[in-house]
Amino acid sequence: MSELSIVFMGTPGFATEILRKLHKEEVNIKGVITSPDRKSGRGQKVNKSDVKIFAEENNLHIMQPTNLKDPEFILELKALKADLFVVVAFRMLPEIVWGMPPRGTINLHASILPDYRGAAPINWAIINGEKETGVTSFFIEKEIDTGMIIEKEKLSIGENESAGELHDRLMHLGADVIYSTYLKITSGNVKAIDQDNLMNKEINPAPKIFKPDCRINFNQPVYKVHNFCRGLSPYPASWCVIHNNEKNESKTYKLFTTEKTGIDSSNTNEIKTTEEGILFPCLDKYLLVKEIQMEGKRKMHFKDFLAGNTLENCTIEDNKPE
Repeated sequence: MSELSIVFMGTPGFATEILRKLHKEEVNIKGVITSPDRKSGRGQKVNKSDVKIFAEENNLHIMQPTNLKDPEFILELKALKADLFVVVAFRMLPEIVWGMPPRGTINLHASILPDYRGAAPINWAIINGEKETGVTSFFIEKEIDTGMIIEKEKLSIGENESAGELHDRLMHLGADVIYSTYLKITSGNVKAIDQDNLMNKEINPAPKIFKPDCRINFNQPVYKVHNFCRGLSPYPASWCVIHNNEKNESKTYKLFTTEKTGIDSSNTNEIKTTEEGILFPCLDKYLLVKEIQMEGKRKMHFKDFLAGNTLENCTIEDNKPE
């Protein structure tokens, strides 16, 4: 079995774990493509992507194009003469790039395709109350997340599992799947499946999530609110507006770790506190909140939060719309 050389493309920590696995298995990595460095913060500190940091630590050839169609970048990429491109959590590629390598370009998606195509599959699977999800490797084609499936692996989603926790488990599963996919392509043992043959039910989308989408609607059953909060935890984070009736002021709060309760809340809009956490009223039952963040403050465990703050005589704005 002759070894295939690759170019790896990715940016965040999720991609870094897959790159680490390929490097550990001594795959011939001819180059790493990642996003350009960005300046941020008051001091305009230069921030490198997680993938770039790993690539630098392991003396891998790095490219950071701002334009993936730039002729100089295309020439540099062609000169590497890689057999296969591996893409994980990167930008949408033009055909001149993904169509370049002789053995194709593969991608890893954090869902069981064709379900949850799009930018936020982990978040939406939890928000929708799915009991299982997984990862899929596939050949990139023109339409996003629609290519021929090579391999997929499932795992179950815990009742209280957050998007962050699921992200990390899928990241490690994805590393194994991408390496297994690489071995199949290397050996010529690939039996790719057309996604059109799997469209036997309604497919859930997974569009990008923006801040306005993250406002919590408490006028629904507690299980839906719980799924929504954990599906957005820790990022981009669900939020609500709480009104202090004594001070006649409103502030925004982000909610992170939550649990369902069996405590009836159908006739109240009042927030309560207990030894177990902070109780937020939903349509039927209370939601128990373990971690909270007030605007302008850091995320806190509810006990630390209540040591210096109070939510007595406070209500949720727009909790019970007419």
